[in-house]
Amino acid sequence: MKGVDVTNLLLPALGALALSMAVVGLLLHTGWAWRMAVDRPNRRSLHDRPIPRVGGWGIIVGALGWVAMLDPVLGACAAGLALLSFGDDRMGLSASLRLLAHLCIAALWLFSTGWLGEEHLLLTGCAVIGVAWGMNLYNFMDGADGLAGGMGFLGFGFLAAAAGMGAHPGLAAACAAVAGSSLGFLLFNFHPARVFMGDAGSVPLGFLMAAMGMHGWSEGVWPLWFPLVVFAPFVADATFTLVRRALRREAVWRAHRDHFYQRLVLSGFGHGRTAVAEYGLMFFCGAMGLVGLILKSEQALFGVFAAVAVALIVFAYWIERRWATSLLAPSR
Repeated sequence: MKGVDVTNLLLPALGALALSMAVVGLLLHTGWAWRMAVDRPNRRSLHDRPIPRVGGWGIIVGALGWVAMLDPVLGACAAGLALLSFGDDRMGLSASLRLLAHLCIAALWLFSTGWLGEEHLLLTGCAVIGVAWGMNLYNFMDGADGLAGGMGFLGFGFLAAAAGMGAHPGLAAACAAVAGSSLGFLLFNFHPARVFMGDAGSVPLGFLMAAMGMHGWSEGVWPLWFPLVVFAPFVADATFTLVRRALRREAVWRAHRDHFYQRLVLSGFGHGRTAVAEYGLMFFCGAMGLVGLILKSEQALFGVFAAVAVALIVFAYWIERRWATSLLAPSR
């Protein structure tokens, strides 16, 4: 590993942070946020008042330039997803149309990288589904104050550090910009949230999580397991919840409150403490990922995977216990 160029990380991070804060602040101050898209609470919501869902535009505007410098097609796909998802924020799109669009955009980006030219059809299909799943899992996990913004800041921050240590300045700068712009949004989204990310932010952010993770893998910056470990709190929660609901033969595309983070909020832990607890888990997973990346030995990797798995299981068990206890508690 080579040394991290701190300047290469700080300049895009601070620039994206300032731009993200300016965009979100301007939308709120002018009232445009309320005209663009508003999230109105329903029986599946974790909030009890209407809140504008345009904060993702701060993330997109803040980070898009750096992402486009890394890969113009990647930037164009992220921008296209933001526009498509804004239509969903505004008027709602069918689940089938969203999924088709996500698969097409994932395939388009992979084609631009040469992945779809590979001979192995199964690998190609898995890559398309993996990128599309990244878009949707991040959207599923964007449901509590401060959660998705915190994962964006910490997750992409660890990717930026790894890319810097791997002497890949372009990828490091792009990841740092996404981390900085996520922090800019988070300052408005931590409980009590003044603005939500919206699909226009969560779907492109999930796409960048998957695509930039694969980009770093293809460039030899990190092994494929690294971004999966860094974003393990989101990947594990969303994937386990989807499988659990599918086994129950529930409509997995419909809104629900079965995610672990949702149950933690509803158990009485609240938005703020839930976010802080999740931040601790996110930081632990990211730090363990860096440890495994630096040490590289098989014994170290086994220890990293075991530690992350134990942390996720213990965290999930603690939430399920709180959830079960809250269901048994007498209502006041």
